Amino acid sequence: MNDYDELLSSVKELAVGLQALHRQAVEQLTPLVEGILRSRSRDVRHIERTLDRLLDHCGYEPAVLLYRRLCRHYWEIDPVATVAYVNAFRELWDSPDQNTVAGTFHVPSAPVPSAHG
Repeated sequence: MNDYDELLSSVKELAVGLQALHRQAVEQLTPLVEGILRSRSRDVRHIERTLDRLLDHCGYEPAVLLYRRLCRHYWEIDPVATVAYVNAFRELWDSPDQNTVAGTFHVPSAPVPSAHG
């Protein structure tokens, strides 16, 4: 095996390990997301912690799907904060190639907060 083949093999091992890590994270986070959605939780800190944890794994499509579902829920609670999470997602995961899952992420524009609260 030459140096190139060894490098390729090492990269492949890293990719397999990363995929396993993403799968494990989704397995752990799915019950949290389902619980938030099922209970219609308005616990902003819990929702944001969960979104933060999911964001790290959005290179894996099942994590993107969970992230999108939780963002849709959070939209009803705090649209401005949700837009910040969508923008964070786009900064980390969008690519110029819009044929990616990330390229399909859409949340309506946040309403402008009124001066009257």
